[in-house]
Amino acid sequence: MDLLQEAELLRKVPMFSRLEPAKLKLLAFTSENLSFEDGEVLFLVGDPADSAYVIMEGEVEVMAETDAGEVVAVTLKQNQLFGEMAVLSNAPRSATIRAKGQLRALRITDEAFIKLLSDNPDVALDVLRQLSDKLAASHRQFEDLQRKWLRMEQPASG
Repeated sequence: MDLLQEAELLRKVPMFSRLEPAKLKLLAFTSENLSFEDGEVLFLVGDPADSAYVIMEGEVEVMAETDAGEVVAVTLKQNQLFGEMAVLSNAPRSATIRAKGQLRALRITDEAFIKLLSDNPDVALDVLRQLSDKLAASHRQFEDLQRKWLRMEQPASG
């Protein structure tokens, strides 16, 4: 696939849709288009945050470690961004990510991602919205688990 084709694919990602053609080509040039097989791990919890990813085709599973072992916390789909939190906070990966089925993802290095955000307020705002959505979903999950736990702690009456 040539640079022009990659730039056109990037234009279909809502987060990048308003970027001018030259910036899309630069993003395509500085990014890496990767393919993964079902179950293949993209990165592990604790790995250094050297890039963010955008799902071009397919899905990924965000894995969480529990006392019962590893479980799927959430599934992310086409056009969704992941790995950005660790890049933005300059912290190790907070979760393991693996491909669910065939996956094609765009890998954006941490330097290129930060530059993309600082040079493009529309993209930065979209990333902030996605982060807010993720935080809200995590908070809802936490509240649900807390309610379930409290119900289990209540002594049975009777």
